Amino acid sequence: MEVKGSTNVVGLIGHPVEHSFSPPMHNAAFKKLDMDYVYTAFDVNPKDLENAIKGAEALNIKGFNVTIPHKIEVMKYLNEIDEVAKLIGAVNTIDFKNLKGYNTDGIGAIKAIEEVTSVKNKNVVVAGAGGASRAISFYLAKYGVDTLTILNRNVEKAQKLSEDVLKSELIDNVLSGQINDMSLDDADILINTTPVGMHPNVDVDPIASKDQMHEDLVVFDAVYNPNETVLLKEAIKADAKPVYGIKMLLYQGAESFEIWTGKKAPIDVMEDALTNYLGL
Repeated sequence: MEVKGSTNVVGLIGHPVEHSFSPPMHNAAFKKLDMDYVYTAFDVNPKDLENAIKGAEALNIKGFNVTIPHKIEVMKYLNEIDEVAKLIGAVNTIDFKNLKGYNTDGIGAIKAIEEVTSVKNKNVVVAGAGGASRAISFYLAKYGVDTLTILNRNVEKAQKLSEDVLKSELIDNVLSGQINDMSLDDADILINTTPVGMHPNVDVDPIASKDQMHEDLVVFDAVYNPNETVLLKEAIKADAKPVYGIKMLLYQGAESFEIWTGKKAPIDVMEDALTNYLGL
């Protein structure tokens, strides 16, 4: 990739960002489409966030992905927020054409799952009630799931998220409860948004065992390091259908790419770059 005076810059802001898999994924896409763009990562201290947004706008940077800890705070410095991102209450993508914020995490999860099955009219169980669960839950409601059950160790957080999703009027059937009371007998899809099984704690007990699963169940784990988590190993033992977290990373990145460039993302190229980078 040749960086020239005309090269358009997009990137990631967070703190820290050294672990990011996004640069190789996006730069492979730009190379494939022969686009004069480069994607890089910027470590932005929280106290410098407002200056970073103003500086990026002044420098004619085209777009940002946003990661921890800036996804909520950055909304203060944008001119416009996409409707679903407003409901979620967090932004992970900024388009500097109009300084507008989006959240592509939820749609990334939906597209990953829909490689295996449609979410429409399904009974879905979501484990966790943090930021990832919030993003995914609102998109599940938007895409027409039948029943959404949100489970968390802190039941009050699960109840609060379920109430927020109900208030959106995208769905009228949302339940909440304790993650230890999980029942999957009537579930079509199980989604893990907790960090259980994430590197380096790869041998912990999963949120659900094979004995709780059935062969028609689709099991998606948002954790992508390791690629095959303890939960997905249990799903495979139960002959359930696994969906890997790397797919969410891929599709949320592709959505951001299309927001910035207006061009269709080369999914296969981006996926190859990700898997090569991760050594899969």
